[in-house]
Amino acid sequence: MKRKVAESVKRSSSKPNKRQTLRSTKTMPQKKPAAPPSKPQLSQDPAFAQAVQNYEAGLKFMQEHKFEKARPLMEKIIASGPKELADRARLYLNNCNQQLASSSTTFKSQDEHFDYAVSLMNFGQYEQSRSHMEKILKQNPKADFAFYGLAVLDCLTTQVESALKNLNEAIRLNPQNRFQARNDSDFQNMADDPRFTELLYPEPGEPGFGGKH
Repeated sequence: MKRKVAESVKRSSSKPNKRQTLRSTKTMPQKKPAAPPSKPQLSQDPAFAQAVQNYEAGLKFMQEHKFEKARPLMEKIIASGPKELADRARLYLNNCNQQLASSSTTFKSQDEHFDYAVSLMNFGQYEQSRSHMEKILKQNPKADFAFYGLAVLDCLTTQVESALKNLNEAIRLNPQNRFQARNDSDFQNMADDPRFTELLYPEPGEPGFGGKH
């Protein structure tokens, strides 16, 4: 009994002849495995397309030496564009800032000059920003906003004494700077300094007292 079963298994497991193999291959072709669904390409993303457009326009402006027009485009890419473009845009932005910094005819007003200095500060280029704040003060020693900007820079770079001095001068020239500083997160490193508190919240009768809010 065992022998017959073994012979039966042997016969059933024997290989088909070559003719049968070719015939089955021709009549029943194997199906290719279904490809996985493809992810939407980045080029189909409107935000990505806009970033590419800004990037190309920014490069064109840089080639034309129109750095003041290229800079905001690069800033937009850094703020909201894809990482692969943002990394490149950051390099070009630094180039724009350097080119603009070397030009003395770029700024049409002190406000525009100050905005540029603030943009340098926001990107961590503190020394370049300080240089422009000081240039503004050379042109206008009563520019309270430039003293305020220097105070912020001093605080960000942990120069407490200089920060207090510049903030005090900014408030002396324009008391409104006191109220602005109270809600300015850039001064959080000095929040526990009693001198900073006294400067922003002077006691009644002290010079510059403007009331507590």
